[in-house]
Amino acid sequence: MGHLIEITDVSFGYEDIPVLENVSLDIFERDFLLLIGPNGGGKTTLLKLILGIIKPWSGSIRILRDVAGRLGYVPQFASFNRNFPISALEMVLTGCIGPQNYLKRHTKDDMEKAEMILEKINLHDKRHENVKDLSGGQIQKVLIARALVSEPVVLLLDEPTASIDITSKTSLLDFLNELNEKMTIVVVTHDPTPFALTYRHIACLNKNLYFHEKGELDAHILENVYGCPVELLGHGIPHTLLKKH
Repeated sequence: MGHLIEITDVSFGYEDIPVLENVSLDIFERDFLLLIGPNGGGKTTLLKLILGIIKPWSGSIRILRDVAGRLGYVPQFASFNRNFPISALEMVLTGCIGPQNYLKRHTKDDMEKAEMILEKINLHDKRHENVKDLSGGQIQKVLIARALVSEPVVLLLDEPTASIDITSKTSLLDFLNELNEKMTIVVVTHDPTPFALTYRHIACLNKNLYFHEKGELDAHILENVYGCPVELLGHGIPHTLLKKH
């Protein structure tokens, strides 16, 4: 499969403190990439660089022409203000807003796409409910639907399984697996074990980046990334994150 995004020798920091140093990463078509690492290791910063929200100090990020403008982003659920007075449908429709149409009314096509996506994620009957009345798992799905309405080629998710219950998490993982048949999925996560059966590549990030195929990780690599011994437990999930040890 071909490359969609090529990150080469990227360094970045805040003020004069480096957060990323000489990071290189290729993101492939229909990949399922996990981005793991400790707090402050630069995971969310790397997403912002890919999205163009911030610019690297040095190095380059090359996004292929047919991918440019088609990056979907799902922020951390914890950063979402649940008290914002907006319905689920209105939230999804905000994904249709861009630099060219931010002052225009939503079109019939926008409305049809938003309703179709809500139907697909089994939330069509909640479309007129205020988001504050939805469960954590339902809000996470609405945030994903907002990203999907723009028909992305690459979907970037920041901690999508945090702060939701196990039932919602299972449903969300099934949905992401289905989406992966059509698009590239990049997941920032502190807990990679729920994705053990579905990920294809894993990138460990703590200022520097270590890239691995499925099953290549070992405890020594993770200890170098996190700076301390790491134990991964998958309750009811086959242990496929680490290579045999």
